Amino acid sequence: MLGVRPIRGEAAEGADVPLTALDAVGAVGTVLEEVLDAGLCRARAVDPVFARDVAGRVAAFVRRGGKRLRTAFTWCGWRAAGGAGDATAVLRTGAALELLQACALIHDDVMDGSPLRRGAPALHVDLARMHRAARMTGTPASFATAAAVLAGDLALAWADDLLAETALTSPHGQPLCREWRAMRGEMVAGQYRDLHAQATGSLGVDEALTIAELKSARYTVARPLALGASLAGAGTTALDALRAAGRCAGLAFQLRDDLLGAFGDPALTGKPVGEDLRTGKPTCLLAVAVRLAETSADEEAAAVLAPGATARADDTVERMRAALERTGARSLVESKITDLAGASLRHFAASGAGSAVRQEFAALVERACGVAPDRIGEDT
Repeated sequence: MLGVRPIRGEAAEGADVPLTALDAVGAVGTVLEEVLDAGLCRARAVDPVFARDVAGRVAAFVRRGGKRLRTAFTWCGWRAAGGAGDATAVLRTGAALELLQACALIHDDVMDGSPLRRGAPALHVDLARMHRAARMTGTPASFATAAAVLAGDLALAWADDLLAETALTSPHGQPLCREWRAMRGEMVAGQYRDLHAQATGSLGVDEALTIAELKSARYTVARPLALGASLAGAGTTALDALRAAGRCAGLAFQLRDDLLGAFGDPALTGKPVGEDLRTGKPTCLLAVAVRLAETSADEEAAAVLAPGATARADDTVERMRAALERTGARSLVESKITDLAGASLRHFAASGAGSAVRQEFAALVERACGVAPDRIGEDT
């Protein structure tokens, strides 16, 4: 068992103040350090070259952090369902989610050809540099792609190992595993639908929403909430309410990500701006803009936003950004984010969660969706 101290989950008289979602995010870092150290030790025992080139890079990538929203939402799900006492299983589940996220990001960057992640070169870019520096044979791109796929696979293996170990020591191991299996399948399905839509040039709003729900809404919020609630033995009513809350918050999160991808600051997002537009990624934002352009007979906007077989030049990306503004797509998506965030809070309240965890969840939704405090509330 990893060395995570028991944590009080209820503020009884004379008890310590309960750990918050923010504290859980910090605490999961300690769990991750132990998991990564153990994984690196196993990798070195298998092969030192593999440990240095692959396992070492996976560990460094995970240690660079990220928002760790999934851990925070897992904590909120546990607390909403009455979770209290020893939080070890919750933190270990959060750590498993962070490892799964590492797998998803490493593979996603390969599929999208993204050069940056978390403010540093994407893993496949770093591996290509290694190939060139070592003067290996073959092409750096082919080597880096293959090695990055293996790196993502290793992160997934570490995630599955940790979740399985956690389930074996929990009285709620079976429901925990069911949520985990469902989440992994949805994540892969969403990734494939994303690839399929790009390859077929499909850009419908319904398809974009399907991809967003599979790839982001369930994976980022709904399933983490349910994973945490499962560890507290939540019933069907509470789980349904939490999944509904997670779906709304997750869709809002993805819509915000779409906006940041088109208009964000790379210094803040840690990834290039405009890449989704450059590659014609089938985002909800782009699909909404195309529909609005067609409805308003804005032929110029419809033409520049239409799916294409090749990457767009910088000047075309700028014209696409202007079309997103002119058609009203940016404003409409902003409004939808606020609506979804409010709906998420109402569903979360219906789970029976106490006022303290409702406030924590509201703060997380605000952080994830970028909605100003005066625009979000349970009465939205």
